[in-house]
Formats: sequence, C-alpha cells, structure tokens
Amino acid sequence: MTDPTSTSPTGTGSTHGDPTGTDPRPTAAPRVRVALVDDQALFRAGIKMLVASQPDLAFVGEASNGEEGVRMIAETRPDVVLMDIRMPVMDGIAATTAVLAEAEQARRLPPRIVVLTTFDLDEAATRAIRGGASGFVLKDADPEFLLAAIRTVHAGNAVIAASATRELFEHFDGRAARAAAVPAAFGTLTTRERDIFDLAARGLSNAEIAAREFLSEATVKTHISRVLGKLSLRDRVQLVVYAYEHGLAAQ
Repeated sequence: MTDPTSTSPTGTGSTHGDPTGTDPRPTAAPRVRVALVDDQALFRAGIKMLVASQPDLAFVGEASNGEEGVRMIAETRPDVVLMDIRMPVMDGIAATTAVLAEAEQARRLPPRIVVLTTFDLDEAATRAIRGGASGFVLKDADPEFLLAAIRTVHAGNAVIAASATRELFEHFDGRAARAAAVPAAFGTLTTRERDIFDLAARGLSNAEIAAREFLSEATVKTHISRVLGKLSLRDRVQLVVYAYEHGLAAQ
C-alpha cells in the first residue's frame, strides 16, 4: 500500500502520485437498494441471494405480506421493490397503492415497484400498473432478466414496453375510452407534445416516433421527458395508463 506521505519523483508530497492531493479515480456509484415482498419463504431466500451477489445492488429488506411490506418499505426506503401480487393479509395491488401514498404524504421520492406474477396476461398486473407500478415480471423469469428489470426501473424506465401495456389494457378493459374529465395539466402540452403523447400512448417506441415525425430520437426523448414532467407521470407505462383513464387513448 502506498504511503500518502512518501516523496514523489519531483520531491513534493503526493497522494497516489497526484500533486494536487486529490484522487483522480472516480468514486463508485451507490448501490441500488432492493426490497422484496412475497409470501413464499423459499422464493424470498433465492431472490435475496441473487440480489446480494450483484456488486451494484444491495438487498435491504423483505416481508411476507403486503401489510408488513408497507411498514418495511417505509423503514428501509429501498430504490426498487419487487412486489408479489397475490399474498395474504394485503395483496400486492393494495400494498403498491399504500406505498406510493405513504411516500407522497411524507413528501419523499417513492420507490419503483415491479410486481411479480405467475401469468403472462394477468388482470391483476393491469390493476397494479394502474395503481402505480412501473411494470411486471413473471416469477419464473430468468435471473438475468429479473436483475435487468431492477436496473431498468431504477434508471427511470418501465420494465414492460408501452405497447405491451396497451395490449394488457385492451385485453382486460374492452370498454370504450372512459369519459373522465381531462386534467387541466393536459392542456399545458404544446401541439407537438400532444402528438408525441398520442404516439407514445399507442405504444410506439422512440425510434418509431422519430421516424414518423421526422425527428431525432434525442429530440423525441426530450419531448417525452417534458410530457411526463408536465403530467406528473413516472414513465411511459404510466403515460399509457393516463391515456386510458382519461379517454385519450387513440383507437
């Protein structure tokens, strides 16, 4: 180990060879804090081991039902929560709503929530997304996929594509677009932003929107960020939910 007080070749004191006394090496990014709420002890043990094995992730808490989960999440404040849908005492849908409400009341950033389900097309997953989850993952998904999902939602993106979200809503909510009043915030969108909103609500990717609107992907990404900000939405999945809830989803 180098002695920080040793003499450098120039004859001056040096820290790791840097005459300014500062370490030029980048500081490691903080690990993503992950919590799990699931009623199966064996499944929890496996996920805990998987997450703990990753250098950029930290497992910070677990609970066996939604009610315990809400308390645990408030205490540990994870960045990402893996939430089972079907549990005793309080299911994952109610727990998701409670977690987000508690964070809003405390005026702190809510965790990203990924719901866990055993069915590819699951009406409960649709309700959880409507309640604020950032997407869903099948419980039998490959470990690599689950780890990628954690990192994806922490980066601010949704686990499932907006197009898949739209398919879920069309599959389980065949009713015509709801006649709910359009929020005032929607009126603050520019004409261009409304066009981008409409295409994103249809499930088009940034690349597809860029090609259709003759824009760069970077410009589309900027527009999407502005739309999400104006409408207080977390990601594109929530944008699709917003469009369905307020009768703005193009048919």
